[in-house]
Amino acid sequence: MRFPAALAAFLAVSACGGSETTPASDRNESAAEASISGDRYVATDATTPQINSIAEDFVKLSLGLGQYDKAFVDAYHGPSAWADEAAANPPSLSALATEAAGLLISLQNLNAVEPTPRSVMLERLVRAADTRIKMAAGETFSFDEETRLLYDAVAPQYALAAFDEALEKIDALLPGDAPLNERVDAFRNGLAIPEDKLQVVFDRAIDECKTRTLQHYTLPDTERFSLEFVKDKPWSGYNWYQGDFDSLIQVNTDFPIVIDRAIDLGCHEGYPGHHTWNVILERDILNSEGWVEYSLYPLFSPLSLIAEGTANYGIDLAFPGGEKITFERDVLFPLAGLDPDKAGTLAALNEAMRALSHARNHIAREYLDGRIDREEAINLVMRYRLESRARAEQTLDFIETYRGYVINYNLGLDLVDAYIEREVADGGEPWAVFEKLLRAPPSASDLSASK
Repeated sequence: MRFPAALAAFLAVSACGGSETTPASDRNESAAEASISGDRYVATDATTPQINSIAEDFVKLSLGLGQYDKAFVDAYHGPSAWADEAAANPPSLSALATEAAGLLISLQNLNAVEPTPRSVMLERLVRAADTRIKMAAGETFSFDEETRLLYDAVAPQYALAAFDEALEKIDALLPGDAPLNERVDAFRNGLAIPEDKLQVVFDRAIDECKTRTLQHYTLPDTERFSLEFVKDKPWSGYNWYQGDFDSLIQVNTDFPIVIDRAIDLGCHEGYPGHHTWNVILERDILNSEGWVEYSLYPLFSPLSLIAEGTANYGIDLAFPGGEKITFERDVLFPLAGLDPDKAGTLAALNEAMRALSHARNHIAREYLDGRIDREEAINLVMRYRLESRARAEQTLDFIETYRGYVINYNLGLDLVDAYIEREVADGGEPWAVFEKLLRAPPSASDLSASK
C-alpha cells in the first residue's frame, strides 16, 4: 500500500493532518512560494532550475500543439504573452515533434538519476503531448496503446457477456414488453427536470455539494463559478476552468435532464470535483510551489484519469450511503415537481447500471480499432448502455471526438475508489485521503503501484 518512494514523500508533506485543508498561508515553511514577475512565474525557493525550464518549455509546447489539436489545451491561466506568441507564430508539427523529443530525453535522463514526483509527472505529460503531436500528423495507435501513452492506463478487457447479469437485474426492476433500453429511457425521462425548474434545481443541488465540501476543505473566499445551459454538445456537462479560482460550468440540454444528474454534475463539475481540484492546483501547486506546468491543463494527459476519477468518486464522498437519494427525494424531487415515490426505483436502477460502466470502454475499443462499424457500435450502446437511439448516437459522437478518453471515467473511478478504500482501511479519513489525490495528482501507474 505504498506509492513509489518519491511520490510517497510528496504525498506525505501534502497530506492534511485533519479533515480540513490548511490555508496556503499556514503551510509548512518547506513549501515553495511563488510570485509572478511581469509575464513569468518565478519560484523563490531552491527548486531545480532545469525542471523549471523544462516545465516552461512544456507549457509553450502545449500551447503550440493547441493550434492544431484544438481540444488539447482544456484550460490555460499562465502568462498571456506565451499564448499570444503561440497563436501569432504557431510552430510546425515537425518542430513540435523535435521539441517534444528533446524534452523527453532531458526528463528521461533526469529521472534515471534522481526521479521526483514533479519530474516523473512532467515526463508523462510530455509523452502524452508527443503522442498527440504524432496523432495530429496522421500517426495512428491502437486503442490500448493510445490510452497507455496518453493516460498511463489500459482499461481491462471484458466480454460483453459479462454485462448480461446486470441487464437481467434491470429487466426485473423495470418489467415490460418493450426493449429494455426503451423501458429504461422512458422511466428516466419520466423523472426529467422541467425546463423552467432547471435553474432552481441545479442551484440547490450545487449549493448542497458546496456546503458538504466546505465542511472539510477551506477554499479561497474568491472562488466562484458560473452555470450555463447549452445545446449541441457531445457531452452532458463540462467545467471550463478560467483561472483565478473561477469556473464556467456548462450543462447540455440536448436531452431531458433526469433529476439525479443535478447532484452528479454538481459534484463532478463543481464540489468536490473539477472546480475544487482546479482551485487547489492553482492555489497550492501553481501559486505556492511555482510549478508553471500547472498553469495549463492538457486534456489528453495522465492528469485526466485522476481528474475524472476523483470527480466521479466525489459524488459518493459528498453523499455517502443513502444520503444522495434521500436528499434528492426530500429536496430536489419536490423542487422539480416530481413524484418522490419513484426515488427508490431510480436509486436501484442507478446501482444496477454501475455494473455496465465498462461496456463503453469495450465498445469504444472495438469501434476505434476498426472491428465494428458505427452502426454496430450504436446498437451495442443501445443494448449494453441502455440508451435510446438518439443518446447512443451522442455517445458515439463523444467517442469519435475524445477517443480513449472514455476510460478515465470508469477506470479512473475504480483506481481512486480502490486506493481510498485501502487508505481508509489503514486508518485514513476519506476526505483527507481524497485531498491527497487532489493536491499531489498521481497517474494511473502510481495508483496501481500503491496496492
